[in-house]
Amino acid sequence: MTPAGPHDWDVALDHAFAAGQEAALAEAYRRLSPLVYTLALRSLGERTAADDVTQEVFIRAWKSRASYRPEAARLPAWVVGITRNAVADALSVRMRRQELEHTAGQFAGDEHIAGQPVADVEAVADRITLEEELERLGDPQKEIMKLAFYDDLTHDQISSRLQLPLGTVKSHIRRSLARMRTRLEVGHETS
Repeated sequence: MTPAGPHDWDVALDHAFAAGQEAALAEAYRRLSPLVYTLALRSLGERTAADDVTQEVFIRAWKSRASYRPEAARLPAWVVGITRNAVADALSVRMRRQELEHTAGQFAGDEHIAGQPVADVEAVADRITLEEELERLGDPQKEIMKLAFYDDLTHDQISSRLQLPLGTVKSHIRRSLARMRTRLEVGHETS
């Protein structure tokens, strides 16, 4: 059986769906899931992701059925709109996951093998947290801290490289460590 086209769509189904009749959900799923799946598969390129989006679309549609107005749009158009949003959400999640994997790979160095999880996830998470905290410091503190801890330079070497007085370098390091410790301890307590 082929999905109903725009001219032979049963408008009574729209109203039954809006009224919360479960049989209408089952019928809408039967008629529209192939379309939703096809749209998701074309956008995402993965069968599993398309299956997940298809399920998510009908869950969202059912949960938000009170906002559906049959007089404003037919159910297929409304469901396609939900599909677009669900696909966009899935793509955002995929991009975010890829960014995190890339970041984790950068921090893990040689331990990261394409597609494989990093052995010590906590160490990677700590490194990411430390990077974020360093970024919050601002210059020149951020630069001083990176030179001290990533480049392993002495206070004298940092002073020479940045052309800052030695006392200033030491003060920045001391204050930065105290500030980071305070923020990290507070962040750890709320976790």
